[in-house]
Amino acid sequence: MKILSYRFEGLVRFGPKVKKEEAVWDVLSIQESLQVLPSFPQTIVEGIAAGMDFVEQMRLLAEAASKSEDPNQYKRTFTSIEWLSPIPRTPKNIFGIGKNYADHAKEMGSAGAPENLMVFTKSPTTIAADEETLSIHANVTSEYDYEGELAVVISKRGDNVPEKLAYDHVFGYTIANDLTARDLQTKHQQYFLGKSLKGSCPMGPYIVTKDELPDPQGLSIVTKVNNEVRQNGNTNDMIFSVEELIAKISALVTLEPGDVILTGTPSGVGKGFKPPKFLATGDTVKIAIEGIGTLVNRFE
Repeated sequence: MKILSYRFEGLVRFGPKVKKEEAVWDVLSIQESLQVLPSFPQTIVEGIAAGMDFVEQMRLLAEAASKSEDPNQYKRTFTSIEWLSPIPRTPKNIFGIGKNYADHAKEMGSAGAPENLMVFTKSPTTIAADEETLSIHANVTSEYDYEGELAVVISKRGDNVPEKLAYDHVFGYTIANDLTARDLQTKHQQYFLGKSLKGSCPMGPYIVTKDELPDPQGLSIVTKVNNEVRQNGNTNDMIFSVEELIAKISALVTLEPGDVILTGTPSGVGKGFKPPKFLATGDTVKIAIEGIGTLVNRFE
């Protein structure tokens, strides 16, 4: 199932994409009108915490609406909504993984692949949406860089999660751009500020539930800037797989529903070119991941 969040008539909503249509089911309206279920989550994070039961609930609501006298009253066309990030606000910070592709580690100056996880966080205020126009923050940085990444959405609370049970804690996957002010990273000698400028974590367009992507390793990931291919990688090249990331992070930090793990970026970031190719006003970045879709943002 492809799930999106959106604003319609001033209200934040969520729902599954209508199959073969450029529209989304307004599941909250369906439930309110048809009373299909005894109860239903009122926010996307509440739903994610219910795991695959939430997916089944939305299937039942969509089925009931499609069989109603006027199914179209429960559909919101893509042209009538304001797209939001699939998770408009995470309960906690976003987990980022540094140098999780060997070629990227090399282009960033590392002698070899890291033996241990490099973990940082991004503020929830960094979250932005597909097709949103974003600032390049020229007043504070001249080295704003893109990083196309597979993002993992956590559904189940967990400490010390064994690798073999890691996927039990996954709700689904989306696309993220881990935008980074490289000069702020250098200036402050840490990651948080340089990776937490407003709008520096666009995600979307959808969360694709894990039943539709049973193996997140082996997905192509391509980043284009103004239609020039900059990154052309595959999630199979991760140093630490999704299972390993969940196990290693949860050994030290409690994972909770709605947490997002950015799994690292392939080689081809702006800083890796000679001379560097940082973002400029007017640029458009498109990140496509197999099985999910394309995340598009313009910069001003």
